[in-house]
Amino acid sequence: MGSELLNSSFEDVSFGGKSAFSQFEHNIVAGYLITACVISLSSNLVVLMMFVKYRELRNATNAIIINLAFTDVGVAGIGYPMSAASDLHGSWKFGYTGCQIYAALNIFFGMASIGLLTVVAMDRYISICRPHVGMNQKMTLLITAAWLNALFWSSMPIVGWAGYAPDPTGATCTINWRNNNVSFISYTMAVVSINFIIPLCVMFYCYYNVSVTVQMYKTSNCLGSVNIDWSDQLDVTKMSVLMIAMFLMAWSPYALVCLWASFSDPAKIPTPMAIIAPLFAKSSTFYNPCIYVIANKKFRRAIIAMLRCQTRQEATISNHLPMATSQLPLNL
Repeated sequence: MGSELLNSSFEDVSFGGKSAFSQFEHNIVAGYLITACVISLSSNLVVLMMFVKYRELRNATNAIIINLAFTDVGVAGIGYPMSAASDLHGSWKFGYTGCQIYAALNIFFGMASIGLLTVVAMDRYISICRPHVGMNQKMTLLITAAWLNALFWSSMPIVGWAGYAPDPTGATCTINWRNNNVSFISYTMAVVSINFIIPLCVMFYCYYNVSVTVQMYKTSNCLGSVNIDWSDQLDVTKMSVLMIAMFLMAWSPYALVCLWASFSDPAKIPTPMAIIAPLFAKSSTFYNPCIYVIANKKFRRAIIAMLRCQTRQEATISNHLPMATSQLPLNL
């Protein structure tokens, strides 16, 4: 597939119109989406069941992880099946309304994820650099703000600021970056600034100060004199950094496509980048559970115990919570 195919499909791709993919390529994408859907749904449902079963893991800070799991389940449970069905069909099969709903939900859950990951970074900063600052009520407000921010920006294209349309494959819908008018450019600049650059700056500031604080305590040999469970805190901080790094790897190509479309001719965007970028972004739904298992001992023990059908009494889950801004459990 060359750039000329993307150029010719620019005006032709519509609901059920010409696609930049052959049916064989559509089938390959459908297979990927179905596999990703099964992995993402099963792994994130295991994470949610873990919090249901082990009440000792439910605290104000771990509420972020619960919310992140819901964003992943949302994309996997709604976005993947609709896109896979359209790929098997060879074109978008849910009409204009379905396109708007599909694209809005994907943007909604994606922006909610980066908002929640920003809250994770703030939690790490408060937990390690300002351990005496209470965050229970503030955490609820921050999580709510992340969801409301995502709702606002995902709904704007529906009401006329930019718009949603099929991508060059014709089998999935996204922000209509092919129509780079003033509405699209202003929307893209606002979204990238508020939902990408600013969160990145906040994350960098938080994790930089976390690393400086930890290094300061290590240098002065006073880790033990501070009332912080350093093993748990550092364990979770590593997990949080991995989550954010993987999220940025997944969503950066999509952000690049939107910026490219804003400042240059969208028809010159290479076909592979235009098609792979949104697929790459969707991969963000199934690696978080893997990170929990790899980087956090408490989550790993809980998930393994649950998969082995062990009772709460049989499981060796420490009473120390993995992310402990507050040691007070939530009444969920």
